[in-house]
Amino acid sequence: MKISLITQLNETFEEAAYEQDGVEYWLARELQILLGYNGWRNFTNAIEKAKESCKNTSESVSDHFVDVNKMIEVGKGGQREVEDVMLTRYACYLIAQNGDPKKEQIAFAQSYFAIQTRKQELLEERIRLMERLQAREKLAVTESQLSKNIFERGVDSKGFASIRSKGDGALFGGHNTSEMKRKLGIAENRPLADFLPTITISAKQLAAEITNFNVNKNDLKGEAKIADEHVQNNGDIRTLLEKSGIKPEELPAEEDIKKLERRIKSSDKASEKKRLTNSKKNAE
Repeated sequence: MKISLITQLNETFEEAAYEQDGVEYWLARELQILLGYNGWRNFTNAIEKAKESCKNTSESVSDHFVDVNKMIEVGKGGQREVEDVMLTRYACYLIAQNGDPKKEQIAFAQSYFAIQTRKQELLEERIRLMERLQAREKLAVTESQLSKNIFERGVDSKGFASIRSKGDGALFGGHNTSEMKRKLGIAENRPLADFLPTITISAKQLAAEITNFNVNKNDLKGEAKIADEHVQNNGDIRTLLEKSGIKPEELPAEEDIKKLERRIKSSDKASEKKRLTNSKKNAE
């Protein structure tokens, strides 16, 4: 396919896109023309095949294919209502995948929507990773505050570790910190939270935040009383999770948060380098 045609098709597909409430979409009757389909009936067959493909990926069809009606002009200034379909980028990708790649428009669309869909997936993945990093940082801050608070109430670093481990026992269904590390294959010298999913990190953070609040509110002193408080709070959080069918000890370990942090920083540096290079080229 010639570069000039690729450029032309790219501009055409971009110009055909609409946006509503932050969601990008295409109209099926316009996409039909872009993909080189002669008749609406033939194109609706392609749409139905795409819907079946959507079902097979466990995606909600109604999230990607929305039936609408619109008015079109007919002879001598008249108008009539016709059926149309609002299509997300993913829906367009599925329609293109069910088309004939020998047609240049469809061959282009298959690559165009595949790349754009992949970009969306990468963006969503990055957001999930950033949320996990932020949850971990928030837990570290909360635990640091709790440690300082209870140190002033007669609990040393060894006592804090014991309180935290007992709290983990309540959260993880009887498995203390060391037992959870062995269960998940984590080295004893590494923090358990560095390998936990976001939901569990957030659960630990909330329990620690409540403990810190109640230690101040009730003026708790000594390892035993503070440990009881922390166990109670972690137990309460576990009960809440169980109501949603979540058992923290059954969730698999996730990627080491330190490796994740390094990978994101490396990716950001590469993106910044690429941006600066492109800016320099444009300036020239």
